[in-house]
Amino acid sequence: MSDVRPLAIRRELGEFLRTRRERLTPRQAGLPTTGRRRTPGLRREEVAVLAGVGVTWYTWLEQGRAINVSMQVLMAVGRALRLDDTEKRHLQRLAGLRLPPTESAVHEPALVAAFQPVLDKLDPYPACLQTPLFDMVAYNRTYRFLFTDMDMIPAEERNCAVQFFTDPDWRSRYVDDDIVATRMVARMRAAVGADLRTPAAATTVERLRQRSGEFARLWSRHDVLLQDYETKRLTSPLVGLLYLRFVSTNLPDSGHRMTVMTPVDEATSQRLTRLAEIAATAE
Repeated sequence: MSDVRPLAIRRELGEFLRTRRERLTPRQAGLPTTGRRRTPGLRREEVAVLAGVGVTWYTWLEQGRAINVSMQVLMAVGRALRLDDTEKRHLQRLAGLRLPPTESAVHEPALVAAFQPVLDKLDPYPACLQTPLFDMVAYNRTYRFLFTDMDMIPAEERNCAVQFFTDPDWRSRYVDDDIVATRMVARMRAAVGADLRTPAAATTVERLRQRSGEFARLWSRHDVLLQDYETKRLTSPLVGLLYLRFVSTNLPDSGHRMTVMTPVDEATSQRLTRLAEIAATAE
């Protein structure tokens, strides 16, 4: 059976493998290091030997040619490249061995109606409902004023990644912004997988690549990261420094996620209460 995946997806797979190969040193792969090397990381033939596959087959895989790929052989390549579990799942999706998530409506009324009361009950903890690509679907009163007044941002620009990479004021709210940048792009990569051909994914990624050189550079690295429990330091323009734990829950039927930010310390807890009080007076 021939490979019917679009050329762009096969190239995406090849680029991902190339970036993983170039970051792995011979020493890390358990290979002898002799003499100077003209290329970073492993050579294609070294990966082929480690994975137990033919050099020509692996070369064609990186070149995005239409070849058959089985789960067993693909996982052998993943082990040779020392991929972690997230990267292996990403590789499987790119190879078409797992179906990508369906694209859901960003502003689905039924979803907002169901979750808005839940988000409101979580005040003073900031809480929101987002798509995997960071489009903002719904949020509570405290979140509305966490970075700026979200209601004042045009709906088509109400995307946390777009705001982070294009609005210096928004980005300045993050104390550790460089770390946030790399993690945000890696999470988008993992969420999108092989689904770049859908209109929403392609439009969002291309818009960010055009508007932010930093995003384009980070996107080209092909790093992937699943959602996990994170702590971030934010500087609120209204109440000052906030030390928050981000806890996200994925909604499998829609592909959206609900994120709640809880205080790490008592000072943050008090400032969140104050932020909620300020937000209440603005309505």
